[in-house]
Amino acid sequence: MIALYATLLIPLIAAGVFAVIGHWKHAGTLNIVVCAATFATSLQLAVNIFNAGAMITPGGMFYIDPFNVYLILVNALVGLTTSIFSRPYMAHELKIGRVDNGRMRLYHSMFQGFLLTMLIALSTNNLGILWVSVEGATLATVLLVSLYRTPESIEAGWKYFILCGVGIAQALFGTVLVYFAAENAVPGEGSLLWSVLQEHADQLEPTVLLLAFVFLLVGYGTKIGLVPLHNWLPDAHSEGPTPMSAILSGLLLNIALYAVVRYKMLIEPALNNHLPSYMMMGFGMLSFSVAGILLHRQRDVKRMFSYSSIEHMGLMTFAFGLGGPLATFGALLHMIVHSLTKSAIFITVGHAAHIAGTQTITEIRGLIRTQPTVGWTFLLGTVAIAGFPPFGVFTSEFLLFTATMKSFPWLVVPLLVGLAVAFAGLFRHVQPMVFGEPPEGQLPVKANMLPIIFHLVIVLWLGISIPQVLANWLDQATIMIVGKGIL
Repeated sequence: MIALYATLLIPLIAAGVFAVIGHWKHAGTLNIVVCAATFATSLQLAVNIFNAGAMITPGGMFYIDPFNVYLILVNALVGLTTSIFSRPYMAHELKIGRVDNGRMRLYHSMFQGFLLTMLIALSTNNLGILWVSVEGATLATVLLVSLYRTPESIEAGWKYFILCGVGIAQALFGTVLVYFAAENAVPGEGSLLWSVLQEHADQLEPTVLLLAFVFLLVGYGTKIGLVPLHNWLPDAHSEGPTPMSAILSGLLLNIALYAVVRYKMLIEPALNNHLPSYMMMGFGMLSFSVAGILLHRQRDVKRMFSYSSIEHMGLMTFAFGLGGPLATFGALLHMIVHSLTKSAIFITVGHAAHIAGTQTITEIRGLIRTQPTVGWTFLLGTVAIAGFPPFGVFTSEFLLFTATMKSFPWLVVPLLVGLAVAFAGLFRHVQPMVFGEPPEGQLPVKANMLPIIFHLVIVLWLGISIPQVLANWLDQATIMIVGKGIL
């Protein structure tokens, strides 16, 4: 339990400290140290859970099991690598005048606040605290999206706040309905605790639960970026600082999907039918298909990759809806490889934008000639996220396709078409950005390539051979998720 409390307390204290000294010239370095400490404690927590099994704290406030603990570790890892990139990136933004000392304090404080709210959302055993944490993550990222205080960033921040505010209100109503459905079956305060509700799932009111899941899927689906609730996501990615885009796409979307899957595990056994799964499959397939098409029309490189995130989140939602051991294992693996790959891509995009002085796709040219390390990592990241072997995204998508072929063979064709459309959209834009003729006077920039290479190496490793420790870990999570369902 010490590891759990330390994992939560470190970013909490750091957020307060950075609100005062976040403009200090060594604040970026201190941010790395804080994130490294959080990663170390989360790693110890993961080892404890892997060896001893699920853990619940006295009073039932926090509940850690194989499903959420691996996401806690992924969050801490991406937070650490993003902080390494963030230090020189934000120093450059301060140097050119895009931010001042006050905004640097806000940035570092909200960076830690954002990580804190996501860690609480993953570790809490309480449905109400889960909702509050996701709303807290929204507020933290709204401040980061609008950090530059340009008309476009302020508009994107308001759009994000309003759309996600409406969505999270739907999730709140769904949470209230779950509480109502459990009030007669579960005594006392247990009506809001995952661990208690799962034990009494067959005693909950099914009609109310079905209505609750509709609101929960729409509400948390807004945060996932599911179509047609996705409009906030491209603007938020394109207008905020690049480190924020990396953790937003790599982490926040996973948290919302985690919440939906938790509710599916709870509600589907009570309903004794497949409706929650079919709803997830429908929203997932719609998001996957629409995002691949819209990807072609983008002119901003961050917006382009944000639509790629929508596509992949749709694929994961579809996989969890499909259910079964193979699809669930593939979805869990995809959450890892997508987080690592997409955060690496956004970091590379940050360097590319600094080189070209713009985020406009048609104006970014010749990255390999200007700065080969940036150009090649940009290309490799795109190859990885497009699902090419031997990267891990290919492995997780292959597992999903195999599961789909067994359960719903007719859905394999639209999945293949969707992947082909997305692939064409990505490389249609990326090829000239990487291999085109660089504009006169384009110069390399100081680039921190360590986080990018580290992420891509892990994704490559997971595509070639999944370590036995991770395979066992995902097996435990898969058994837990599938065992609570009926597919």
